[in-house]
Amino acid sequence: MPATAPARADRPWRRLSRAVRVGSLVTAGLLCSGAGAEPVYRCDNGNGVTFADQPCGDDATRIQVPDNRLGGRLDSNLPRDDVEPKPPPEATPPVPDSVDDSPCRYINSTQLRTYLARNQVVRGMTREQVRKAFGPPPETHSVPQEAWVYHTDYYGRLYELTFVYFRDGCVDSVQYRKP
Repeated sequence: MPATAPARADRPWRRLSRAVRVGSLVTAGLLCSGAGAEPVYRCDNGNGVTFADQPCGDDATRIQVPDNRLGGRLDSNLPRDDVEPKPPPEATPPVPDSVDDSPCRYINSTQLRTYLARNQVVRGMTREQVRKAFGPPPETHSVPQEAWVYHTDYYGRLYELTFVYFRDGCVDSVQYRKP
């Protein structure tokens, strides 16, 4: 009985099973074929707009889907030469953080989303932003300064009081106190 030669290191594909090799070839063939060039149809019906690979009625319109596969030309998404370029937008001056020592200040949208996600209130927020962060105030006072009082419970017992003081419609200060 002749002995079989061991698989050589320079031929790693010999160690793969035949099914894996055939599957790899089929997958490569499908990826290289024009499978992405199938037609797409848009249909307006009583339930809304649907998209399908077959015409779904008399009102079906064929949609041209651009090829988004890798490769192609580098200049395929450049603007056409016959289109007049738009002038650049005028630069707007940056909004200062505070104006005339007022507690109202500009909070950019990224910082504001971070504060709201963390349920934080900081100096310069508006009443609406405080409502989004903490919810509606359970207790409010207007004399001597407008203040909203929030209660923090821990295991059913009052743990902390949060006082939010307003001046000119914006948060002037936030104080945390034990009851």
